[in-house]
Formats: sequence, structure tokens, C-alpha cells
Amino acid sequence: MAETAREVAAGTLDSECAGGAELYPESLLQATDAALEAFEEEVRALREPSDEAVFRTVESVVLALNAIDEDDQHGGAGFCTEEREQLCEYIDLTLSEHGVDVSALAARSGINRAEITDRWRDW
Repeated sequence: MAETAREVAAGTLDSECAGGAELYPESLLQATDAALEAFEEEVRALREPSDEAVFRTVESVVLALNAIDEDDQHGGAGFCTEEREQLCEYIDLTLSEHGVDVSALAARSGINRAEITDRWRDW
């Protein structure tokens, strides 16, 4: 399965960056992991889904991630550019791993594959 938020954060921390761990407070990692786990469960439950059902699932995780990114509970920490890209890749990969042809889904919607989260994404 795709990486957890903790694994994504660990992979993006530069070993020379002494304050890097402060960018990823435990509350941010836990909330992000929970949102991604819920997304995985929703995707696993899809059986021959319509495009609308897939997009509802994408919308759900993106709105959850928006709320996490905007939550003051994380001491001002949020998703940086690299994490945003990784979250989008995670969503794409999770859908693909569960049989969703993301390229075809995007094409039927008149968008680029990389834009499947854009309609709802604030981060």
C-alpha cells in the first residue's frame, strides 16, 4: 500500500535539517494518517464504481486534508509543496491499486490526471 503520512514526512526530512521534525508535529501526522486510512477503506469498498462515486471518495479525503491543513491544533504546521504533491500521488496510487483507471477517469471528466483533486483542494 502507499506510504503513511509518517513515512511521507520521514522521506521528506533532510538529514541536514536540524529543525525538520518540528515541521511535522505528531498531531498533524496522526490526523493525516487517519484521513488517509479512511480514504483507503472507502476505496476498498468501491465495487465497479461510477465516476461520480470515485470523485465523491476523492472529495471526501481532500476535504478532510483541507481541514487538517487549516487546523490550528498543529501549531501552524501544514502541508508544504512537496507534501501536497505526495498526497496527490498517494490518492492517485491508492485509486490505481484498487482498479481505478485514473487516466481514463480524468479524461472522461475533461481534466488532466494530476487535476483530480483540484476541484476541492485548498492545500
